[in-house]
Formats: sequence, C-alpha cells, structure tokens
Amino acid sequence: MYTKLKEYISEITQEFESIPDERKKTLQDVADYISKELKENNSAKLNFICTHNSRRSHLAQIWTQTAAAYYEIDGVETFSGGTESTAFNPRAVAAVERAGFHITSPVGENPSYEVKFSEDADPMFCFSKKFDDEVNPDKNFAAIMTCSDADENCPFVPGTSFRKPVTYRDPKESDGTEKEKETYDERCLQIATEMFYMMSRV
Repeated sequence: MYTKLKEYISEITQEFESIPDERKKTLQDVADYISKELKENNSAKLNFICTHNSRRSHLAQIWTQTAAAYYEIDGVETFSGGTESTAFNPRAVAAVERAGFHITSPVGENPSYEVKFSEDADPMFCFSKKFDDEVNPDKNFAAIMTCSDADENCPFVPGTSFRKPVTYRDPKESDGTEKEKETYDERCLQIATEMFYMMSRV
C-alpha cells in the first residue's frame, strides 16, 4: 500500500477501542454475514447505500475494500449506490486523497474516479449511481444503509440477502464553512476506523 495510506491505517487500527460498544455490535453483525458468505459461497458482496451516493456510501465502499486487502481476505466485493444519482462529491474525494489514496481527476457532471490503495492494485471505479445500477449486484448481497434517509425511504432493496443500517452523520452540513475540511476528514476517519474494525472481525 502507498506509504501515506499505510501510516493512516496504522493509526486507525490503534483506535478500535474508541468505537462505542453498541456500534461494535452492529459492525459485528455485518462481519458475521461476511464470514458466513465467504464460508458458504467463497464471496461476499456489500452494497453501501446512501440517498445521493455522493459521500458516506463511497467512503464506506472504499475503506471496506481496502480493509479486505489489508487483512488479506479474499472474495469480498464492495459497491455503492443511492436512491438517486448525483456525483461523487469532490470534498469527499479530497478527503480520501488526504488519507493517502491515489485518485484520477476526471471531469464532467458525474465523473468516474479511479481509486487505488497501492500501485499494483486494481482500481476501484467510483461514480454516483442508483443502488440497482447494472454495475451493482442484483442478488445475494448485503445492503448496508449508511444514512438514515436511505434506510427510511428505501424499505425494499431487491435481491438482498442481508440488510443493516450503519449510519453516519452527513459531512455535507459543513459545506461552504470554515469547518468543511475538518468535518470531511473526521467523517473519513470515523468510517475508515469502523470499516477496518468490521473487517478485522471477519
């Protein structure tokens, strides 16, 4: 993995005790699902869903896939989607870059970013899309709801074999303020820490 990212990961893996016990139980439920799927099917597919698929769902997708590689857990595939399509927010993209990922900088209204955690890793292609987009799985996958709006307004996700709300506060609330960068970095760190804890329990 890239040096800066390795240093970031080294820090977050020392912070698992900061996760509240109730939160750990929720993350353990997802870890148990992953373990079961890997044992029975040799693969586990996770689709992280948030209303606009622009911030939290992408962060969870990226960090979970990275954690699977870090812990050498084969067969884990991560995806993300929303109840509508917008764009992978550039503020969230910047937070991921500051953590140490290498990301292409495409242009356009809804660009597809290539996100890499190491030079020899296959890139993750991240762009905003609906949860049932053709690039996402349509059966035997977990729907992980990363925002309460998506959980409430998306009561049925076709094809899912497991559903769990793992919600996060929206960093969008800081957009255009002096706290913007700090807030996005905090949310990136929180999601990274929890997704790494989750994958360490698989």
